[in-house]
Amino acid sequence: MKMKKRPNILLTGTPGVGKTTLGKELAQRTGLTYVNIGDLAKEGQLYDGYDEEYQCPILDEDGVVDELDEKMEEGGMIVDYHGCDLFPERWFHIVFVLRTDNTQLYTRLESRGYTGKKLQDNVQCEIFQTIYEEAMEAYNHEIVHQLPSNSPEDLEQNLDQIVQWTEQWIKDHN
Repeated sequence: MKMKKRPNILLTGTPGVGKTTLGKELAQRTGLTYVNIGDLAKEGQLYDGYDEEYQCPILDEDGVVDELDEKMEEGGMIVDYHGCDLFPERWFHIVFVLRTDNTQLYTRLESRGYTGKKLQDNVQCEIFQTIYEEAMEAYNHEIVHQLPSNSPEDLEQNLDQIVQWTEQWIKDHN
């Protein structure tokens, strides 16, 4: 029996916008496989040095792409990462950029221990729509969508919308 074709979804946005919460719940509701790039990098030690200024490891982007390529070809993946231009365009059927009110984002990041330049740069990244613009440059405009991510109601609405999209995509491609 032939395996059903399933879509690949990218959830992206500034750190703190709710990608992980959305991605994990989406995987539960759709049966797709959730991958957090930060966790994948940690597990496989896919690093290319350490950034002293931001106090964090530097991602080995080629290593991440190599690690995921086969799974992405099979389909049925939900990828969660705050950047998006490192992934091959062919991987994704749809891209969701989560957006959060700056004041709320500031509070969320502060509660994660972000301070100083790291905190300011991430909030500015949201203000200037950096991730959205990156997604628009990296992928076909028709597949890039912005979603508000400020409240539990937004989360529910986003889940409903993406689950519905996923079900329709599976119907249309099988």
